[in-house]
Amino acid sequence: MKNIVIISVQHRKNVSSSVQEVLSEYGCLIKTRLGITDSTPKKCSQTGLIILEFLGNKREVNLMTKKLSKIHGVTVKSVSI
Repeated sequence: MKNIVIISVQHRKNVSSSVQEVLSEYGCLIKTRLGITDSTPKKCSQTGLIILEFLGNKREVNLMTKKLSKIHGVTVKSVSI
Protein backbone atom coordinates (compact mmCIF):
# COMPACT_ATOMS: atom_id res chain seq x y z
CA MET A 1 0.00 0.00 0.00
CA LYS A 2 1.22 3.48 -0.91
CA ASN A 3 0.44 6.58 1.15
CA ILE A 4 0.30 9.77 -0.90
CA VAL A 5 0.05 13.16 0.81
CA ILE A 6 -0.85 16.32 -1.11
CA ILE A 7 -0.12 19.66 0.55
CA SER A 8 -1.46 22.95 -0.80
CA VAL A 9 0.46 25.96 0.51
CA GLN A 10 -0.83 29.54 0.33
CA HIS A 11 1.41 32.50 1.28
CA ARG A 12 4.60 30.44 0.71
CA LYS A 13 6.96 33.13 1.99
CA ASN A 14 5.15 33.29 5.32
CA VAL A 15 4.67 29.59 6.03
CA SER A 16 7.41 27.73 4.16
CA SER A 17 9.69 27.47 7.21
CA SER A 18 6.85 26.02 9.33
CA VAL A 19 5.96 23.50 6.62
CA GLN A 20 9.61 22.53 6.19
CA GLU A 21 9.98 22.03 9.95
CA VAL A 22 7.17 19.46 9.97
CA LEU A 23 8.44 17.74 6.81
CA SER A 24 11.94 17.51 8.32
CA GLU A 25 10.49 15.89 11.43
CA TYR A 26 9.10 13.11 9.23
CA GLY A 27 11.93 13.22 6.67
CA CYS A 28 13.03 9.60 7.12
CA LEU A 29 9.50 8.48 6.20
CA ILE A 30 9.28 10.57 3.01
CA LYS A 31 10.41 8.50 0.04
CA THR A 32 9.50 10.94 -2.74
CA ARG A 33 8.86 14.68 -2.62
CA LEU A 34 7.68 16.79 -5.56
CA GLY A 35 7.15 20.54 -5.34
CA ILE A 36 5.08 22.45 -7.90
CA THR A 37 4.60 26.22 -8.17
CA ASP A 38 3.13 28.60 -10.73
CA SER A 39 6.33 30.68 -10.73
CA THR A 40 7.73 32.20 -13.89
CA PRO A 41 11.17 33.70 -14.49
CA LYS A 42 9.67 37.14 -13.78
CA LYS A 43 7.26 36.33 -10.93
CA CYS A 44 7.59 34.14 -7.85
CA SER A 45 4.32 32.41 -7.02
CA GLN A 46 2.98 32.63 -3.48
CA THR A 47 1.14 29.32 -3.81
CA GLY A 48 2.55 25.85 -4.11
CA LEU A 49 1.74 22.19 -4.13
CA ILE A 50 3.84 19.48 -2.48
CA ILE A 51 3.23 15.81 -3.27
CA LEU A 52 4.76 13.18 -0.99
CA GLU A 53 5.11 9.42 -1.16
CA PHE A 54 5.06 8.60 2.55
CA LEU A 55 6.53 5.36 3.93
CA GLY A 56 4.95 5.56 7.37
CA ASN A 57 1.83 3.81 8.54
CA LYS A 58 -1.62 5.42 8.62
CA ARG A 59 -1.12 6.64 12.19
CA GLU A 60 2.09 8.45 11.23
CA VAL A 61 0.43 9.94 8.15
CA ASN A 62 -2.40 11.24 10.34
CA LEU A 63 0.03 12.76 12.85
CA MET A 64 1.95 14.58 10.13
CA THR A 65 -1.16 15.80 8.30
CA LYS A 66 -2.65 17.05 11.57
CA LYS A 67 0.50 19.11 12.29
CA LEU A 68 0.56 20.51 8.76
CA SER A 69 -3.16 21.37 8.86
CA LYS A 70 -2.58 23.57 11.91
CA ILE A 71 -0.43 25.91 9.81
CA HIS A 72 -2.47 28.86 8.49
CA GLY A 73 -2.79 28.68 4.71
CA VAL A 74 -1.97 24.96 4.44
CA THR A 75 -4.46 22.34 3.26
CA VAL A 76 -3.57 18.65 3.38
CA LYS A 77 -5.16 15.55 1.88
CA SER A 78 -3.91 11.99 2.03
CA VAL A 79 -4.84 8.86 0.15
CA SER A 80 -3.75 5.25 0.43
CA ILE A 81 -3.65 3.25 -2.78
